[in-house]
This record gives sequence, structure tokens and C-alpha cells, in this order.
Amino acid sequence: MILKPELVKRIKDYFGLNIYETKVWLSLLTKGIASAGEVAELSGVPRSRTYDVLESLEKRGFAITKIGKPVKYISVKPTDIIEKMKIETMHDAQEKVKSLGTLKETPEYAELEQLHIVGVAPIRSQDITGSVKGRSNILAKVRELADAVEQELLICTSAHDFEDKSRVLAPILEKLGKQNVKVKIALSGDLDKIKKVSHKHSIKPRTVENTGRFFIADKKQALVMITPDHADEEIGVWLNSEFFTTSLSTFVESTFKMPGMKQ
Repeated sequence: MILKPELVKRIKDYFGLNIYETKVWLSLLTKGIASAGEVAELSGVPRSRTYDVLESLEKRGFAITKIGKPVKYISVKPTDIIEKMKIETMHDAQEKVKSLGTLKETPEYAELEQLHIVGVAPIRSQDITGSVKGRSNILAKVRELADAVEQELLICTSAHDFEDKSRVLAPILEKLGKQNVKVKIALSGDLDKIKKVSHKHSIKPRTVENTGRFFIADKKQALVMITPDHADEEIGVWLNSEFFTTSLSTFVESTFKMPGMKQ
């Protein structure tokens, strides 16, 4: 059997294996049950290494040692491995979140906050701007703006983008609603799509033709997207300029009052 290099590479990346582990596992899958010698012959992995690799795969749940002699190994169904990996990933994530949650209670965190305060104090607010790259970082910045808002959050984006970010935006809107924070939403795009998003998330957006995408908190901070809606990598600019964000808010709110704008 010849293992396709592209398949080996993809499986390696999907399952977090090294090259030898991937080749040995794929070879074992083709046999179902096999000895180390048979796996070595099929995979092209040196026999001296195959034993160690099989032992490693057994520890990770990819193979089971068959009782008896000669020693043989049984392949584990891929679906079972995926389910096991999902459980492990969720457990690791929960532990990480728990660890991060207690970080604020440590003296080290207090020092971090103090360092930040000392560093930011001499800087003018209008000078604090920066680029934010990547979807996860964009979502994190949106959460940060929402946490800081006290009176009003303005969201202007496309229906597609709102739906794409709904797992983050929906809890934010619910939280701000309980805090009596005013939320204004303007959506662009296909009208049917806007109606579906509005109904699904129980929001009352304004329909606008402006295709810009930005989030403004209290007319003080803004996250302005500078890449198209369907870009491979999202890039935004965060601005902490009350002059700019007030002007931008005024412009957007003026479109709410223009004839033809639908609520």
C-alpha cells in the first residue's frame, strides 16, 4: 500500500500526530489488526521505531493492544477517536478558562494592571489607536467595547456579518438589555436576510445602504473594519478618539432619519 503524501499531511494536521504516527495509524487502519512487523512493512516506518510509535498511539487512544502472542494491535474507529478528542479539548478549554478566571485574584495580575495604568497615563486618548487582525481578536475587541459601554452601543454592519458574529453579539445584546444600555443596530444587505436575522435574534435594526462595518461605544471608542465582509482575514482599526467617534456616530444616526430608511 502506498500512502498518499497529501493524505498523510492532512491527517497529521487534523489529529495532531507526527509523520511516523500518521503513517503507522493509517497502515493499521487498512489492516484492522496487525503486528508491528506488518505495520512497519505497510507504512515504510523503520521497524525499530514502529514499536515506540504503536505504544504512543495506544496511549493516545488510536490503537489497542490485542491480548495474546504474538503481540498485535487493533485499530480504533476514527469516529471514536474524534469523540474522544472533542471531550479532551472541551475539558482542556474549561480548565484553561477556570485558570484565567482566577488569574485576576493573583498579585501578579495586580502588578500587570499597575504597569498598564502607569504606561497609559501620560498618553493622550486620541493617540491610542491600533490595528486588530484576525476574527478571534476582532471578537475579543467587540466584547471589550461592550464591557466598557455605559450608555449606548452602536452597531453598523451587514446582516451576514451580524449572523457570523451572533454567538458573541447575542449574549452581549442580552447583557446590555438587562443593564438598560441603549443599543442601536443598522444592518445592510439583502432585505430577506435582514428580516431573518432580525426575527432570529429578536432585534429591531434599521436597514441602511451603508456597507461600512463598525462598533461604537458611548461615542468614545470605535472598532472600524477596513476589510470587506467576506475577506479571508478580518482587519479592523480600534480608535479611542471621542472627536472621531462622535462624528462617525452622528453620520450614522443621520442615515436613520433619511427618507427610505426602514426600521
